[in-house]
Amino acid sequence: MTTTFPKAVLFDLLTALLDSWTLWNDVAGSAERGRAWRAEYLRLTYGCGSYVPYEQLVREAAVATGLAEGAADALEARWLELPPWSGSQAALDALAGRTKLGVVTNCSIRLGRQAAGRLSTRWDCIVTAEEAGCYKPDPRPYRQALEALGVAPGEAAFVAGSGYDLFGTSAVGLRTYWHNRVGLARPDGAPPAALERPTLDDLLPWLEGRLS
Repeated sequence: MTTTFPKAVLFDLLTALLDSWTLWNDVAGSAERGRAWRAEYLRLTYGCGSYVPYEQLVREAAVATGLAEGAADALEARWLELPPWSGSQAALDALAGRTKLGVVTNCSIRLGRQAAGRLSTRWDCIVTAEEAGCYKPDPRPYRQALEALGVAPGEAAFVAGSGYDLFGTSAVGLRTYWHNRVGLARPDGAPPAALERPTLDDLLPWLEGRLS
């Protein structure tokens, strides 16, 4: 376990830093339909093995859950509306200059970079599923980010938005803060996070070793 302030902090993007839930639900027409759409999308990503285009999986999931064929196009058209969670920018600002900052996201290169731009942060590394050739929680995207930053797993930390990240970060050896904003249940078989909180308020104290 890291005993000093980490040399790098990696973030899940679309659930840990950005509120993608609200946008998906709005496009779908309701929270129930939006969650069903996302659940099917997640099922497809976890079962596809090698990378399949993100936009294709989003479209297939929409059709499979009974949404209009244009739902995926509508989501993409509104992509730059993705709002940061309250506290996201402040957390990143507090870390800027103290450590390297990176993103590891299940997304295409194009949409991943657009989403990362929703935060006023100088990213040292942005790794998308498209670049890694597979989706999280496969260990490869996390490892690619660590290699790009020149940091060992034990010298870094990860901020998850989804409980499924816990499978991947555990396999890599990354201690993990789970920003469980919407109160998701931990997936069956997933190891616990080092710290689970509904906000990012405790991230800095945790990284500084003041919380465990």
